[in-house]
Amino acid sequence: MKILVIINDSPYGIERCYNGLRLANSLAKRDGSEVKVFLIGDAAGGARSLDLV
Repeated sequence: MKILVIINDSPYGIERCYNGLRLANSLAKRDGSEVKVFLIGDAAGGARSLDLV
């Protein structure tokens, strides 16, 4: 299954960015799934703050 997660929120003040990255990580661990995460604008800082870059 192919899954695309799009995140547009800032990583600070609201936990939606963090929860979206956690969801993508959990889905990626499932067998037969291909997960891509598309970070828009301020969300790109979320990957840096979680050491994913």
